[in-house]
Amino acid sequence: MNTTTLPTTIPEYLDQLRMALRGADPAMIQDALYDAEEYLRSEMAEQPGKREAEVIAAVAGSYGAPEEVADIYRDTEVKVQTALRSPKPPVRKSLAGRFFGVAADPRAYASLFYMVLALATGIFYFTWVVTGFSVSLGLSITIIGIPLLIMFFGSVRVLSLVEGRIVEVMLGERMPRRPLYSAQGRSIWQRIGDMFTDPRTWSTLLYMLLMLPLGIAYFTLAIAMVSVGLTLLASPLALLPGVELNVWMLGIDLAIEAPWLLPLLSVFGVLLLFVTLHVARGIGYLHGQFAKHLLVKSA
Repeated sequence: MNTTTLPTTIPEYLDQLRMALRGADPAMIQDALYDAEEYLRSEMAEQPGKREAEVIAAVAGSYGAPEEVADIYRDTEVKVQTALRSPKPPVRKSLAGRFFGVAADPRAYASLFYMVLALATGIFYFTWVVTGFSVSLGLSITIIGIPLLIMFFGSVRVLSLVEGRIVEVMLGERMPRRPLYSAQGRSIWQRIGDMFTDPRTWSTLLYMLLMLPLGIAYFTLAIAMVSVGLTLLASPLALLPGVELNVWMLGIDLAIEAPWLLPLLSVFGVLLLFVTLHVARGIGYLHGQFAKHLLVKSA
């Protein structure tokens, strides 16, 4: 039952909605505030002769009061989180079952692909931030420097949404689908000031800078583990007639001097590939939390 007084202005409506969603996922709150503001503004534009309080009272019957909208978003979020979770494989109680069961987890493969992709995105983000910030700051003494700096910060916000979509799809961490909500009725200079003083702007820049070393580490680890695992897995091929394959370890050509070790190396290669999937899934989870912390504004 709604016991809160119906708001009479859009900012009051959004404040009540934010309070009703307190404790929910920050990404969902960002989406809810943006959607609500967009809807209320469109209703105001379609009914120019009515007062703001009258429009909001009418909207409460169709769109819903803040508490009702919050309940709808919470119910929808349950479905979203269910969709983001990878399909649950059959429950395996044994240690071996849990170890090898990772092969049936799509999130492990998606995380592994993200680790490879992170090198390209990390290079792009790092280059964009360093180039954009340095050029804009260097030209700030000229008439075009400040507009460039403003456009650069705006582009960073857009890129944060793009990265958020990548993180959500591949790593399964809920990220915003709408831009950051900003209070209406403020002058252009106040909005620009808000963008520069918002801690989330600077944490987004930090994220994009850190993506280069993280991307290098992720890419190197993923490629190294997969390539070593596949190489070990294929090592028994050296025993086949007509196959010229040298398998060296500690200065010893195993195919000639210790062929009995090759099947063991193949088994180890298989185990290493499963370990790789576990590592990728773990890194995917940790990176999702890292991205959520730096890219999403706390409610």
